[in-house]
Amino acid sequence: MSPLAEITRRYAPRFAEFAFEPAFTAAVDQHVAELRERLAASGTGPDLIPAPPDREILTDYALGFLDGLTETDWREPVGHDYAVCRLTAISWLVNLHGLIPPQRDPER
Repeated sequence: MSPLAEITRRYAPRFAEFAFEPAFTAAVDQHVAELRERLAASGTGPDLIPAPPDREILTDYALGFLDGLTETDWREPVGHDYAVCRLTAISWLVNLHGLIPPQRDPER
């Protein structure tokens, strides 16, 4: 499974928390903005919608971020810390821009 697919599998369920955790929503929004800026995806498309990040660049960033978490022996907390917000933001960008190709049904 690709790193973006794994991050999305694990952190997309946290989108449900946006409905009752406004501080978490705001923090993830800030991480999304920072990721767009960091990954040079700050251009806009039609109707002033931000351009999607490049999937390969986002994948490389995610791998580096995950490596850093492994090196520091990070464990996901019960609440939200910087890493949870960042991983949720990566997942948000992946979902918003459809950066993971649909999985093929192996039986077809």
